[in-house]
Amino acid sequence: MKAVQTVQGRAVPLWRADIDTDQIVPSEALKNIGRTGFGRYLFGEWRDDPDFVLNQPQHAGARILIAGPNFGCGSSREHAPWALQDYGFDAIIAPSFADIFKNNCTKVGLLTVELPEADVQRLAGAIEQEPDTALTIDLVTRTFSGAGLERPFPVDDFTRERLLGGLDDIAMTLAHEDDIAAYEARRDSPRP
Repeated sequence: MKAVQTVQGRAVPLWRADIDTDQIVPSEALKNIGRTGFGRYLFGEWRDDPDFVLNQPQHAGARILIAGPNFGCGSSREHAPWALQDYGFDAIIAPSFADIFKNNCTKVGLLTVELPEADVQRLAGAIEQEPDTALTIDLVTRTFSGAGLERPFPVDDFTRERLLGGLDDIAMTLAHEDDIAAYEARRDSPRP
């Protein structure tokens, strides 16, 4: 996974509460076990509506999704962060996230930023008015800025270091490769 330090770019406002993982990527799209190709299924049913926000040309190429409270609720579906990332999003800003979804995002390098609901609503409204507004999320300083707002955001030290280092589960395990090899050498020695 690639390291995340700063995410800069335009955003898409999708102000809806309780968007669950089945809405993010429908179950009929889950036949592939790889991490690519899911972007075309992102918000599948909603994208049939020509007025849906992701179908609007002014939001093409946006790297940040702004969503309502409890984003990513529902089943533990790793494919949901894969679809968001494959579509081109590097970060999601919302008042709150489902815990399992947030953890799955961390494992693939998709940054989740929690800000107060009033700030997120204000931000979504500003982006609706000015879609070209540039936003900056700085994981190093744990700050968000853009659209007249500058706010700190919470992220625990472990998650922050994992994202800054680009460490997925395998990379974290391989960081202890020498210790694992030493243990295996001891374990395989003759036992009394």
